[in-house]
Amino acid sequence: MLIGPPAAGKTRIGKRAARILGVPFVDTDKLIEAEHGAIPDIFSSRGEPHFRSLERAQVVKALSADAVVAFGGGAVLDADTQRDLESVPVLLLTVRPEAVESRLGNGKRPLVPDVESWIRVYERRRELYQRLADHVIDSSFRPTDEVAADIADWARSPEAAHKASAHSTKEYTR
Repeated sequence: MLIGPPAAGKTRIGKRAARILGVPFVDTDKLIEAEHGAIPDIFSSRGEPHFRSLERAQVVKALSADAVVAFGGGAVLDADTQRDLESVPVLLLTVRPEAVESRLGNGKRPLVPDVESWIRVYERRRELYQRLADHVIDSSFRPTDEVAADIADWARSPEAAHKASAHSTKEYTR
């Protein structure tokens, strides 16, 4: 599972890591958009609490996939998601403020339209991201393929493999 702040590169890099690993890629934000429309529209018409409930439903689906999964930046705010992540390999993809500026401003991220708001959101979530993560990789100024290869290497590591096998044998009643 890939977690991290908005614009860390979870989708872009996650797709490449999945390709390297030979597994599917799942993006919970993309699943929401496919079923409910653009995320900024959901935020403006129905509000953040409604979006978070849609997000939680997609997280539950994604957790059962044998795939590289990218969560939206705020998916980890849900207490049930936090509990679910205790039993799966979790990689925190980080990015520094000076690198994120060029990734914002496209209107796709309603909570972080600019660097100042991104910093506020990230600082509020930083400790949570770090607590949930088994491993951290920074994407700030590194080539996408290099970061994806590092993710794939970590996903094949004994640490990640052990946590993944424990997850795959766990029974879920959702």
